[in-house]
Amino acid sequence: MPEWTDVVLGAEIDLAYGKSLPAHTRQAGHFEVFGSNGRVGHHTQPLIRGPGIIVGRKGSVGEIVYSASDFWPIDTTYYVVNKGRHDWRFLYHLLSSLGLDKLNSHSAVPGLNREDVYSIPTKLPPKAEQEQIALSLDTVQCSMEFESEAIQRSQELKRATMRELFTRGLRGDAQKETEIGPVPESWDLTPCEQIFKLTSGKTRPSDLDDTSTEERPFPVLGGNGVMGFSREWHLDAPRTLIIGRVGEYCGAIHTASGKIWITDNALYAKEWYNPNADLGFVAAFLEHFDLNRFKRMAGQPLVTQGMINEHKLPLPQTLDEQLEITSIFGAIDRKIDLHRNKRALLDDLFEVLLHKLMTGEIRVADLGVSALAPVRVAEAAQ
Repeated sequence: MPEWTDVVLGAEIDLAYGKSLPAHTRQAGHFEVFGSNGRVGHHTQPLIRGPGIIVGRKGSVGEIVYSASDFWPIDTTYYVVNKGRHDWRFLYHLLSSLGLDKLNSHSAVPGLNREDVYSIPTKLPPKAEQEQIALSLDTVQCSMEFESEAIQRSQELKRATMRELFTRGLRGDAQKETEIGPVPESWDLTPCEQIFKLTSGKTRPSDLDDTSTEERPFPVLGGNGVMGFSREWHLDAPRTLIIGRVGEYCGAIHTASGKIWITDNALYAKEWYNPNADLGFVAAFLEHFDLNRFKRMAGQPLVTQGMINEHKLPLPQTLDEQLEITSIFGAIDRKIDLHRNKRALLDDLFEVLLHKLMTGEIRVADLGVSALAPVRVAEAAQ
């Protein structure tokens, strides 16, 4: 195979300054305007012919953005001048792999010094291999985007299904107007305090760790779900309802079972009073109802047991109907989880490939990446 060449980046690219284009001077057009953290608008004229690469200079230092068409980089950015006539997509992936966001000049306003970038040593393959490397990485990225779109579509499906089932039931029932909006006429409104009793979790355990091991097998849950794992647990239940209590995730709804630790930034159902209320149904309705909109905003966001107890929940008259509705949401949740797991695996694969392909540790001829996704590889350049 052809050998790779040892170079420094400054011999292959220049970083040229973008040009100011204040928002009030932009005119709606087809050409994208890029700032240091990505696209910030559109304009009727471009400054630079595409394809091209934009590098964050001020603010979001070292952020790398690719433009397939003509564009306007503003004065908080650099744009790449491709002196070595390298493959543009290869250059994009190469620059993304170099950790330019770590080259902050540490002045009052974060900034990227061009000379620091120019001095970075790297290896470059022949252009034909550059194109193959870029195509392999683009293929994985397309698969990642496909899974993200599938997650979004599935979440939209769940929201639409919730709206339909919580207002019309399984059989398109007549509706009645209530204090919480339209619900099926045959459903009964039940105060939350007659369904469950909430209490706060405990201060997080001292041995909290990101990874589950034999020594730390017990999930630690907060308002954002599983935060990590511990040797300790304080609750062992077949299933419990968890509600984010404070901070960014207050009002978020989760369920969990088995031996777990629930932290004090969440509430959980310490007691369940109503055997005719399915926990999964209640959790789904609270997610649909969006307790987050009732959070207290003084200080930091907060949802309390008292706020929740002010509301009533609509319950179908039979537990079977609740379970049937819950099973529909469960099927959609499993679909969302499947796509999330696939996206996570692809993220890990991309990081490994990016490092190993850009250093020549593995060669693209050894890969079968194209079999990963029959998706729009060409769209990676869009």
